[in-house]
Amino acid sequence: MDTSNIHIPLAEQLRPKTLEEYIGQTHLMGKDAVLYKAIASGHIPSMILWGPPGVGKTTLAFLISLRLQRPFYTLSAINAGVKDVREVLQLAQTQEGAILFIDEIHRFNKSQQDSLLNAIEKGIITFIGATTENPSFEVITPLLSRCQTYILKNLEESDLLLIVEHAIKHLENQLQREIKLTQTQALLRISGGDARKLLNAIEIVVHNLQKEACIEFTDANVMAIIQQNLATYDKNGETHYDIISAFIKSIRGSDPNAAVYWLARMLAGGEDVKFIARRLVILASEDIGNANPNALLLANACFDTVHKIGYPECRITLSQTAIYLACSAKSNASYTAIDAALDIVRQEGDLAVPLHLRNAPTKFMKDLGYGKEYQYAHAHENNFVLQEFLPEKIKNTVFYEPQNNAKEKELRAGLKARWGTKYKY
Repeated sequence: MDTSNIHIPLAEQLRPKTLEEYIGQTHLMGKDAVLYKAIASGHIPSMILWGPPGVGKTTLAFLISLRLQRPFYTLSAINAGVKDVREVLQLAQTQEGAILFIDEIHRFNKSQQDSLLNAIEKGIITFIGATTENPSFEVITPLLSRCQTYILKNLEESDLLLIVEHAIKHLENQLQREIKLTQTQALLRISGGDARKLLNAIEIVVHNLQKEACIEFTDANVMAIIQQNLATYDKNGETHYDIISAFIKSIRGSDPNAAVYWLARMLAGGEDVKFIARRLVILASEDIGNANPNALLLANACFDTVHKIGYPECRITLSQTAIYLACSAKSNASYTAIDAALDIVRQEGDLAVPLHLRNAPTKFMKDLGYGKEYQYAHAHENNFVLQEFLPEKIKNTVFYEPQNNAKEKELRAGLKARWGTKYKY
C-alpha cells in the first residue's frame, strides 16, 4: 500500500501535472481552441478566468506557467492586500515573464485592483485572475480592458466520468483493494459539475467503506454516506452555493421565514452583500415578473442601497427586500417566454421582417412595399388594431402565457380582448 500521500486530499493528489492531463473546457483547451493556441505560441495575454468552482481555473493557471516555464506567483484575494501585491511585483521585476495568479479577484476592492494596472501595462507581469462572479460587475473597467476574459463551464458528464475512473484507479493502487463502480448518477448529481466536490465525495465514500468486505459505489450508499458526512463534505466552504440556492428557493417558495434565515447564514458567513442583492434582482424578474412589477423596482433599489451604504446597515434593506419578494405573487412567465422565443430563433434562424413592419426611409424602399399596410395603433379605437407582428412562418405563435395571479389575470383579460384568436383560454 502506498501511504506516502494518503493524508493529502484526493482532489490535490489528482491535480493534473501537465496540460495533456487537464480535463474539460474543450472550447478553450481543444487543439484548435483560442486559449490552447495562445499557450502553444508562447504568448499569452493577461486574462481573467471566469467560471463556477471546481472547474479547473487555478489548475489551468498553474499548468500554463509550467508549460511556458514562467515564474509563478499566487495570491488569494481573500487574505491578500496591496502590500502583498507590491511585494510580488517587486520580485517579478527581476524575472522575465513572471505570472501573477490571483484567486477570487472579485474580492479585491478598487484600490487593490488599481495596484495591478501599471505592472500589467508595462509587462512586468502577466496577470491571471480567477473569479466565480461576473467580471463586468466585480472587476474595474481599466483592469478588464487589459485582460482577455475566458469563460469556464461546469464540467460535462463525460468529463466527470473520466475523473471518476481516474480516481477509482488511483485509490485501488493506493489501497491495494478492488473498488466496484456500480452506479455513478448520485456522484454526478452531487458534484454539480464541480470536480472538487466530486473527488471529495469519492474520498468520503471510500473512507467510510474501507472496513467493509467490499468497497462498492451505488447511488444508494453514496447518498447515505454523503448525507451522514455533510459537515466533512463541506469543510472547504462549498456550502456557499448550496446556501444561496436555499435562499432563492425559499423566496420562490413564498417562505419569508426561511428566506431571512438563509440570508442570516450568508451574512454571518461573510458573503458579499452585492452578490446577494444581484441574486434578488434576478429573482424579481425570473420568479415574480409581471405578477408584481414593483418587485423589480424594489430589488433594484435594494441593490443601489447596498452599494451605497454597505454592511452592516444594508442587512436591513436585504431583509426587507427578501421578505417582500417572498410574500409577493409569483410568475415565471417572462422567463419561459424569452426562452421559448430563443428556441424558435435557434430552430428557424433569421426569419425575414414582414414588409409592413420594415422601415422605409427612401422612396425606393417604399416602392418595394416597405411599410405598406402597416396600421398605426394610436389612430384606432383604444389604441389598438388587429395586425400580425411576427414573421409569416411563425404567425400567431404565443410565447407569453400569463399565469394565475391577480395582476396577470388582468393582463390575460386585456390580451384576450385584443388577440382573441391567440388567447382563447
